[in-house]
Amino acid sequence: MLNEIDLSRVDLNLLVLFKVVLEERHVGQAAERLSLSPSAVSHGLGRLRRLLNDPLFLRTPKGVVPTERAMDLAAPIADILTRTRSVIATAEPFDAATSTRRFTIGAPDGVSAVFLSPLLSALHVSAPGVDISVRQILPPRAVRTTDSVWEPVLPDIEARAMDIAVVPADNAVPARFVARALYEEDFVIAMRAGHPFSKNPTLDAYCQEQHLVVSLTGDAYGFVDDFLAEQGRTRRAALTVPNFMFALGVISETDLIAALPRSFLAMYSRYFGLVGVEPPLPLIRSRICAITSKAALMDAGVAWLFDLLERTARPSATG
Repeated sequence: MLNEIDLSRVDLNLLVLFKVVLEERHVGQAAERLSLSPSAVSHGLGRLRRLLNDPLFLRTPKGVVPTERAMDLAAPIADILTRTRSVIATAEPFDAATSTRRFTIGAPDGVSAVFLSPLLSALHVSAPGVDISVRQILPPRAVRTTDSVWEPVLPDIEARAMDIAVVPADNAVPARFVARALYEEDFVIAMRAGHPFSKNPTLDAYCQEQHLVVSLTGDAYGFVDDFLAEQGRTRRAALTVPNFMFALGVISETDLIAALPRSFLAMYSRYFGLVGVEPPLPLIRSRICAITSKAALMDAGVAWLFDLLERTARPSATG
């Protein structure tokens, strides 16, 4: 564990040098990219080797190869540099028109697929240099209710692993967070066009069909099964897949049926030849909310993106 004396020896430029040498696998090419002399790069590598107590890069006739220790350090060092750039960027005045920042939004793909198109259109007009990373998140367990199921994303927001989460959230978030409702979402039963169930969407027929369930963990039991159990009924979950986009392709080519978000299906059904019918049983309805922390909103860039999401993701904006 580094103490204050060790930290005082660390030059952030050495971490940048490490990253570039790792990418180039050649001291001369790394030097050219960094606008340094090869000897300056070699000197920096020497300091890094002493600091980290490892050779880090071994010379070969064609350049250098990283040691096992260097490969282990690659991801943590890249993360340090990314976070450092983020900290520095937040200290600068934010101008959407000229900004080249990258923001991270976490969401289930059934949600991000709905808000991304209008968001990207707005960015193209007002912030052409801003980039977005979307982080796929799904509940860590089978969804039976939206109550508290998304709480695990809150620590990631506080740690700035993501700037904003867009998730179903029907309960109030803790006081240190801010949530804004974007749109209401519910589920329909989706299937390929011409599927027999579309002509006879009864509960009896529903229980007789083979089902696809979206589950990150592969757990096929969810809120639908709770309701069926209360009625003394069951269904067969013939397949689980880890995300909603995967589900679209599978049900378009099989006789499987699936409960999918209504807004999501409305946007993509025509591309996959799918139809949706009203469910013959109660399914989850929830508010889709953008959530971030009050601390993050002190960053003018995050506050701007939060406002933009609220404007563009409303039903009137998504159609």
